[in-house]
Amino acid sequence: MTDGTAGATRRRLAQELAVVAGFEDPHAPLEQYHTPPDLAAHIVHVADLNGDVEGRTVLDLGCGTGMLALGAALRGPELVVGVDIDPAPLSTARENERRVGAMTDVSWVRGDVTDLPLVPGGDATVLMNPPFGAQSGNEGADRAFLEAAAAVSSVSYSVHNAGSESFVRAFAGDNGGQVTHAFAAEFELPRQFEHHDSETRSIDTEVYRIEWE
Repeated sequence: MTDGTAGATRRRLAQELAVVAGFEDPHAPLEQYHTPPDLAAHIVHVADLNGDVEGRTVLDLGCGTGMLALGAALRGPELVVGVDIDPAPLSTARENERRVGAMTDVSWVRGDVTDLPLVPGGDATVLMNPPFGAQSGNEGADRAFLEAAAAVSSVSYSVHNAGSESFVRAFAGDNGGQVTHAFAAEFELPRQFEHHDSETRSIDTEVYRIEWE
């Protein structure tokens, strides 16, 4: 696939995901932010190019309203499961599934990622935009999500705050994993909580692909 073809495929996927609605009533302690379609398309496209989507089981941990799960569902997986602890966004995710019209059905499961109600045999692909642990009392939240990914997948893609490279690489190395790809990405945050002082702002993030033994 040429760079031009790859770029067109990613842009088309982003356009298809533009219909995905975000959180109606986001909760700050859960760091519920809508994953931008462009970023989701980039992650899913990289996963697809690496053979991590088509024909595979894909889990979106902390799926929210389903952006990453639905992106994967558009790329021919065998099964997609979205897991979130909050039932409200799962309801929106079901509506989003109808909007997107993916051929692969998605199972939406209410559950705690740190105590998953399902284990698909450890050979799944995990796509996730976990909480960064930026909220007081929620420090280390992304570590718990990485622990879950290590337990249930052979490969994971996760979004982290900029400056997380040393932590992610060390965690992967200590838990039988290896970072194979990393890229920077901007994350547009709309004003949705009282502590936000601007209508929108962009934060620097990093995306990591980790292969787990």
